[in-house]
Amino acid sequence: MIMATSSEIYLELVELSGHVVAKGAWRATLRAECLYQSAHLAKPGRRCRLLQGTWEIRPSTPLAALDLSSGICIQVVWLSSSAADRRSHGDAFAAVKANGSVVTWGNANYGGNSSAVAPLLAEGVVQVCGTNGAFAAIKANGSVVTWGNVNCGGNSSAVAPLLREGVVQVCGTNFAFAAIKANGSVVTWGNANYGGNSSAVAPLLAEGVVQVCGTNGAFAAIKANGSVVTWGNVNCGGNSSAVAPLLREGVVQVCGTNGAFAGIKANGSLVTCGRDDYGGDSSVYAPLLAEGVVQVCGTNFVRGRQGERQCSHVGRRMKWWQFLSGCSTFGGRYCPSLWK
Repeated sequence: MIMATSSEIYLELVELSGHVVAKGAWRATLRAECLYQSAHLAKPGRRCRLLQGTWEIRPSTPLAALDLSSGICIQVVWLSSSAADRRSHGDAFAAVKANGSVVTWGNANYGGNSSAVAPLLAEGVVQVCGTNGAFAAIKANGSVVTWGNVNCGGNSSAVAPLLREGVVQVCGTNFAFAAIKANGSVVTWGNANYGGNSSAVAPLLAEGVVQVCGTNGAFAAIKANGSVVTWGNVNCGGNSSAVAPLLREGVVQVCGTNGAFAGIKANGSLVTCGRDDYGGDSSVYAPLLAEGVVQVCGTNFVRGRQGERQCSHVGRRMKWWQFLSGCSTFGGRYCPSLWK
């Protein structure tokens, strides 16, 4: 059923995993902002994109303008958690304007100069993600444009054919990017030691991926079956073998700090992996995290010795609470630099 009545439109908001976020009939005179509101009710604090095929539905889009001949399903792509909105420690900015163009400024060697790709950034950009020295922009047609320091993922020519269409989400570590495509596959590029090379887990990333999250140097991908795949620097959470049996099913959210991941499971339990001193060891609090967890977010270390002193009073046993005391950019639009 496409039309509920002559004045209403029946739609279903569906995640990449196939899960229906919301469904119902909306008045045809409304704008798509009402669809975004329905999606946000399902996952408060999360930002998303709504897609119909490769066309992005913006909040201002009239519902009457939707092409219902292709079906009633609207794809929901979750961009990041609310834990992903702290500032970057990099040296350049990229701003997306309402008309889809991008303006960049700052250190030219770290993404501040986008003149080489200026024609591609003149319109149609819907999201920008940054590493320590490069940017990746997703366009409304599903293509990706990159610029900036080549050592930080600014050159994606090696995977260019895979980034020409179908990309729905991009996230970064310090020096690499990972992109999810509409078919559930993942494409990576950038520094191989920081997540840019995913060949070791390529068969697991060929389909079914619904979310990717990053730390300083590793990625974690949630698949539609609830399993988690990790790769990248082992000192940044890239090796989850110690908790592999717990990550085979039921994971619904993953969050990262500089060097560790935390995953919430459908039964309300929480699993951590990565460096102990970055929150990877939650064993002290295992009884408290065995059930009832509904959200997790992470912090980033404060840079410099002053930051170390500010955190030291918490004590080694409390370091896992980094995940609960603030917000992290990992897995979102911007990623912080290595702690120095």
